[in-house]
Amino acid sequence: MQKTALVPYARLPRAHHTRHVLTSTVDVFGVAHWLLAEQAPAPRGVVRTFDALVVSVRPDGNVALTELSAVQARWPHLDRLPGGGFVVAAARARLDNAVNQVQIFDESGRETTAFSVGDAIEHMLVDEAGHLWVGHFDENPDGINRWSATGRRTWTSDYARIPGLLDCYALNVSGTAAWACPYTDFPLVEIRPGRPVKVWANTIRGAHAVAVHGERVAFYGGYGEERDRLAHGELTATSVEPTEAGLLTLPDGTPPRRRRVVARGSRIYLQAEPFTAWDVFELNG
Repeated sequence: MQKTALVPYARLPRAHHTRHVLTSTVDVFGVAHWLLAEQAPAPRGVVRTFDALVVSVRPDGNVALTELSAVQARWPHLDRLPGGGFVVAAARARLDNAVNQVQIFDESGRETTAFSVGDAIEHMLVDEAGHLWVGHFDENPDGINRWSATGRRTWTSDYARIPGLLDCYALNVSGTAAWACPYTDFPLVEIRPGRPVKVWANTIRGAHAVAVHGERVAFYGGYGEERDRLAHGELTATSVEPTEAGLLTLPDGTPPRRRRVVARGSRIYLQAEPFTAWDVFELNG
């Protein structure tokens, strides 16, 4: 089976390797961010705020540091706001007893706003306009929603007629639009607020990331032996037509094992354990 190797993208500077990586992401402008703490989060049932450090690495290699005060989330999602500042969201509001599980921090690292978007966050990605796109997994039926940075819901999948939306397996946010591939039917969905949702039937099952470029699409992930599958397809008027499939590997050709992924437009970013480096697949390559 054909193998496609990821390309090195961003590295956490060695000076910060002694800290605990809580989470990491790549924002809509291509900047990589790590949320670091002095130690691992408190055990389940213990609610304790802590200070954290965000290390941001730009594509040109420049590094910026932002200290955040009184972070609440033990299993956080992180992203940067376009005008500066950060969003930290607790994936499990119910388990963390977090009434307002989304914290907005300004550029100096102080909390300015906190609100709730619902338990069981699978994805939380900020777009170029500063809106938060949140996709939930199957312990919360809220599906996909877009929120302002002040906690106002500005779009919901409730009436969008997305087939089989039980779990938002894959979410891609680029510009001000979002693409999704949800369980159980795995359609490819394009969401542009103010326009009708576009839906393409899709037979590629179980992907956890999707990249889109024009009429071309690539799905990463799957079930069982297909967990590292990279499947390509072409968009027709109503469906995704599969074209070829292979494996996505780390730059040295090895499988990723434990990893996290972020999809932005035509790119899929992948970070393998110990989560100190981001590599990238470019569909428009």
